[in-house]
Amino acid sequence: MIRGVALDMDGLLFDTESLYWECGDELLQRRGKRYCKQLQQQMMGRVGAAAMQKMIDFHQLEDRAEEMILESNEIFTRLLQRGAQEMPGLTDWIQHLRNQGIPFGLATSSQRRFVDILFRTRPWRKDLAFILTGDDVTRGKPDPQIYLLAAQKLGIPPEQMLVLEDSGNGCAAGVASGAVTVAVPSVHTRGQDFSGARLIAESLSDPNLWALVSS
Repeated sequence: MIRGVALDMDGLLFDTESLYWECGDELLQRRGKRYCKQLQQQMMGRVGAAAMQKMIDFHQLEDRAEEMILESNEIFTRLLQRGAQEMPGLTDWIQHLRNQGIPFGLATSSQRRFVDILFRTRPWRKDLAFILTGDDVTRGKPDPQIYLLAAQKLGIPPEQMLVLEDSGNGCAAGVASGAVTVAVPSVHTRGQDFSGARLIAESLSDPNLWALVSS
């Protein structure tokens, strides 16, 4: 029985992956390089210096990860000020969880500063049982640390928690935690490895997803 839900954010709740792509490409163009799908897949779900080190290693850059993070944060904050569209079905999905009385929270690899920007005008932020970000963990996805913490926040065993993810790395983290994991691929993540997922949903409106948390 599902007693709580942990939600990824980027690409699942909001269409921010295109912004991350634009940010990564601008960062790399300053160094005569370009962002690509292979690099994106390696970086997805990882946090902080670990994510940036993937970019440095991929393009054999001489920059330090910490310096590139500061530069990337400046670019992404500027892009994020334009806003990000909600993913299809999000409003109805959140209302469904409310109607079922199931607590839900956020488990994202993004920094808390970006969460604050994205949620400042969302009326359902107050409904979140917890907010876990990349600032709260030392090991990013595909490591299960953030989802084990989410289960602790909900006060339930991971096996009674539903995890929703759009990426292969995120899905792997949910599966490794022992949670019931559902992949909801976006246009940016279709074709990634979702091994172990209970379901690969078409969108947040997928009736098979809703059935998992319906009484």
